[in-house]
Amino acid sequence: MTYLLIILPAAVLLTLLLLHEKRGNRKALLAIKTLLSLLFVATAAIQPRPVPVFFLYIFIGLILCLAGDVFLALPEEFFKKGLVTFLLGHVFYILGFASLTKAAQWFSPGALFFFLLSAIVFLWLRPKLGAMLGPVLAYIAVITVMVTVAWAVFRDPAVPAPGRWSVLMGAVLFYLSDIFVARNKFVRNEFLNRLAGLPLYYLGQFLLAFSPGMVR
Repeated sequence: MTYLLIILPAAVLLTLLLLHEKRGNRKALLAIKTLLSLLFVATAAIQPRPVPVFFLYIFIGLILCLAGDVFLALPEEFFKKGLVTFLLGHVFYILGFASLTKAAQWFSPGALFFFLLSAIVFLWLRPKLGAMLGPVLAYIAVITVMVTVAWAVFRDPAVPAPGRWSVLMGAVLFYLSDIFVARNKFVRNEFLNRLAGLPLYYLGQFLLAFSPGMVR
């Protein structure tokens, strides 16, 4: 029942967000996006906390992502602030995932796959980055570490299966959504990027918001 009370309003808000993205209604976008992102923060706040340090890091990361969402809904000059805020959010996700597993487990063939994929994405974007090359490279490096550590959590049998799946899928969906953000910013600005990227992003964030209660 609790899940439905969260998922149903989130689905309605996401639908409204996509509708106003299509229409280009910036004021409505800011209000709806803020509400939807506040909802994933609230979702984390009401979860059980069997691993308090994991909860704390994830909760801080979600708050930073809420701030990043607000920045990205504002005019273009706030994009760099949003980038930095999301990067810090990923750092806290890394700390949270790292609290569930050992550093020795971070290195695996799966980790190499994520680094290879990120290298391909960077090479695709590089000719279009200009002065943003350094910040984007740093962001790609951090989000790649984030999804790699999530993969390590997934491979750790000491973490309950619901928690492992929630962490991995949340991280992967966030990673994929950022590819659409980059495509929209540096390659081609079109509604298709929001149509694909926003559902991926919010599904990923809600999975991460639910995860503190699933790692007991």
